[in-house]
Amino acid sequence: MCFKLAYKSEPRIVKLESAIKMAGVSMRTGKETIYKDAVLLGKEYQRVKEQNLIQGQKEPRAFVAISKDYSNDNSSWEYLMGDVVTSFDSVPEGLTAFEIPAKTYAVFTIQPKFKFFWGPAIGLTKKYIFTEWLPNSKYDPDHEILGDFEYHDQRSTSKKPSIELYVPVREKNQK
Repeated sequence: MCFKLAYKSEPRIVKLESAIKMAGVSMRTGKETIYKDAVLLGKEYQRVKEQNLIQGQKEPRAFVAISKDYSNDNSSWEYLMGDVVTSFDSVPEGLTAFEIPAKTYAVFTIQPKFKFFWGPAIGLTKKYIFTEWLPNSKYDPDHEILGDFEYHDQRSTSKKPSIELYVPVREKNQK
C-alpha cells in the first residue's frame, strides 16, 4: 500500500470557529480531467507565488485546495488553490478570493508514503467518504457552499507528509 487510507480510523468532527480566507487561482475541472488540471493549476499557483502576488499570508503559512460549485450531475466543479490569508484587502485582479465558512466538518487525515501519491490518495479517500463513510454515518454532506477542502501546512512537507481533508457535514435529518 502506498498511503495510509483515511478510513482506518473515524474522522474528527470539528466546528470551525471562524472562516478561513483563501487567495489564489481557480479553474473549472471534471472527473475526466482533474489529475491533469490539478497539475496545470498547481503550476499557475507556483507562478503566482514566485511573483509574490498573494499578500497577507496567515502565519504559520498554510495552503488550501478547494472543490466547490459541483454541476448537477457532479461531473464538473470549481477547483481552487491558494494561500490562507488574513484579509482580502490586497487580492490582485485576476486572482480568486474565497472564504471557507465556519461550520461543522468531518476531518480525514491523509498520509501518502511518497509525495507523488497525493492525487490517488486524495481520490480514493474522497471515494471512500462519499460511497461508504457518509452513507453509514450519522452525517449528511452539507455542500451548500463548498464540496470539500484540503488543508496543507508544515506537515505536508515533512518526512512523513500528511494533509487534512475537510468535508462539510450536518447531522442526518437536520436542515
